[in-house]
Amino acid sequence: MSAALSIASREFLAMFRLPAGWIVTALYLLISGLVFGLVVLDPGGPASLRAFFGVSGWLLLPVVPAVSMRLMSEELRSGTIEPLLTAPVSDWAVALGKYLGGALFLSAMLAPTLVYVGVLFAVADPAPDPGPIVAGYVTLLLTGLLYLAAGLFFSSLTSSQTLAYLGTMFLFLALLAAPAGAAWAPGPVRPALFAVALGPRIADLAKGVIDLSHAVFFLSLSALFVVLSALAIESRRWR
Repeated sequence: MSAALSIASREFLAMFRLPAGWIVTALYLLISGLVFGLVVLDPGGPASLRAFFGVSGWLLLPVVPAVSMRLMSEELRSGTIEPLLTAPVSDWAVALGKYLGGALFLSAMLAPTLVYVGVLFAVADPAPDPGPIVAGYVTLLLTGLLYLAAGLFFSSLTSSQTLAYLGTMFLFLALLAAPAGAAWAPGPVRPALFAVALGPRIADLAKGVIDLSHAVFFLSLSALFVVLSALAIESRRWR
């Protein structure tokens, strides 16, 4: 575990040493800030962050893969994967450390938006219900962690950051479009498409509906992608 934490710390700091990390964070905060200022702080409107969470959920789709695409692809491209694989560190520790580093960066990117919560409580009368706000942040974290895990997996398959980015994007665009595809799918396939659909789960959590099955879905799928990433890294030892 100490090896995984060391790798996570290195990855987290590396994100802030690269212009891409600051650009991604600035872009996310700029757009979410505009939504908060122009929509959430509408005089006479409801004291709710639902619009912010709704836009942020969609923003994470292009933003998080931009973070995860370099986690392993950069190691493969630069050749630093060889020293990493020959170090006394297990493949599982590498995959977990990379994932935790990305998760720390995701948390740091979302942290400044807590200012919006403070502003809303300061200006709204009556004060907003904290339940939907907590559920909204849980939604963002669960969604972001899933995108990150899948991005890590695709990044472990190729040295091209572009391919890793596109693979992650297309996967989740397909999962978001699953309910629409179910209308055209054969009968036996429809339940499976509805089961993997992300849209309804994200919508429920964003509305403040805390369903344990949704949390289990996001966390288990994230764990699956991290395991697949570890297996992909392990397979490189035999090439």
